[in-house]
Amino acid sequence: MNLSRTLIRFLGAATMIVLVLAGCSSGIGIRLQKVDVNNVVKSVGNLREVKEPEEIKIGQGMAETLLGARPLYNDPELQRYVNEVGLWVAQQSDRPNLPWHFGVNDSDYINAFAAPGGFIIVTKGMVKQLRNEAELAGVLGHEIAHVNQKHHLIALRKSAFANLLSEGAAASSDKKQENMVRMLSAPTKELYARGLDKSDEFEADRMGVVFATRAGYDPYGLPAVLTTLATADPKDGYLKLLFKTHPLPQARLDALAPGLGTLDGIQAPQNADRFLQYTRKLKVATP
Repeated sequence: MNLSRTLIRFLGAATMIVLVLAGCSSGIGIRLQKVDVNNVVKSVGNLREVKEPEEIKIGQGMAETLLGARPLYNDPELQRYVNEVGLWVAQQSDRPNLPWHFGVNDSDYINAFAAPGGFIIVTKGMVKQLRNEAELAGVLGHEIAHVNQKHHLIALRKSAFANLLSEGAAASSDKKQENMVRMLSAPTKELYARGLDKSDEFEADRMGVVFATRAGYDPYGLPAVLTTLATADPKDGYLKLLFKTHPLPQARLDALAPGLGTLDGIQAPQNADRFLQYTRKLKVATP
């Protein structure tokens, strides 16, 4: 069985992934611009119909809230490296032309976050848990899958958050940016504190493995991360939010298991040396 058919079989009922090699964002890292809310709130009331430009602006506001709580970790080389890996994995998704941005925030908690429109944040604590580039690609692939499937937009549409956001339409023109960020703050915090549906997380795991494998990485990168998390101390305070907002790692491994057998025999690199080159300073840094 060739690689493409193997990956499609693994993905199962999820959307078929088409490899598109397109130009990626020229920027490095997450560079947030002023969020122009003109016309954004017009479509927020029905998030099923949000167009891509509006999705990106919504994601900018959500990313700004996340980074307001924990700024980016001060290591330009690490940020550039994570962007290079993330952008390449993102090219294997159904949405390679989004303005993808990746960043490592300065938090010792073990977690990763996605925001609509292609904004991905991995915590410093999560990077410390990883052992090679394949594992990093697996984690990023999982978050890319959330954006690919618009999981957060769907969660907003199913909640009362859309109504809260639409109130920003009443703001005066010179206050629109301030009000949009303010209106996004509460729903963003609530959404990430509550987490997505378990089915969304399982789907992101399956698709994340596919994206990372199509990018040329060992398909067992993400399962290896889940195995590490499954053996961690459940009382570890740095894992509290991850375990609260996601299915337990063993449940995620069990859900992945039927498909992983179809990937046996795929020989792909882990790139441990390159990963350690960019993360060595972080791993030896004092928390």
